Amino acid sequence: MRRISRYLPLLFVLLCYVPFASAQSAFDLNMGFGFVHDSANSGQVDQNLYPCVTTPTYTPVTPCVSTPALSGFMLGFGGDLMLWKKFGIGGEVALQPGKQTYVNLNGSAASQGLNALSIQSRMTLFDFNGIFEPVNTKKVALKLEGGIGAANLKFYEAGSSSSVLGSQNVSQYIQSANHLNVHGGVGVQIYVTDHVFIRPQFDIHYVPNLTQFGSKVVLTGMVWLGYSWGDR
Repeated sequence: MRRISRYLPLLFVLLCYVPFASAQSAFDLNMGFGFVHDSANSGQVDQNLYPCVTTPTYTPVTPCVSTPALSGFMLGFGGDLMLWKKFGIGGEVALQPGKQTYVNLNGSAASQGLNALSIQSRMTLFDFNGIFEPVNTKKVALKLEGGIGAANLKFYEAGSSSSVLGSQNVSQYIQSANHLNVHGGVGVQIYVTDHVFIRPQFDIHYVPNLTQFGSKVVLTGMVWLGYSWGDR
């Protein structure tokens, strides 16, 4: 998965230089914003991000805390190359620009000389898709996407402390988890002008080995703004 996430961003550079396959071809670049969601994990984790382990007397070995649902604002970048009137290829990257709190470890903060301590997470989704547009007119297009990519989940340790010098916040990267991502999406591309468009889109990402949240299905909803070159 690390190799996939490393090379997928190169897709956008390659698309810029691929010659149009026919007079019907078109090239789009777009930027989007929206949300991401996955349910909360029903179990608990310890402060080292491992499943909560109990002794025979059901006493937790380490302090155990519940984890939240995956949620938050998503920022996206993408590009599509429609090689024919109804068929094409494309790629998208959607990421959380901000970090969300994964677990609060305030019970362990005092032992490290901190006022607050938490583990934060940040999700990034990479997709490489085939595209089918069963409806494609000058004003609107129905876009169906399907493909594969990668899901990258990074973790950070964040804490805060106070002293005579004032309050201080610290954050450091801990580790990341990389997973396969099988993607499907549907969007309606509405052309505001001959070249400028807006596209509301709903996506489903199936991530087989995603154990950090409650399900293996990650949902995203995005509004894409873009510009189209070529003859549609």
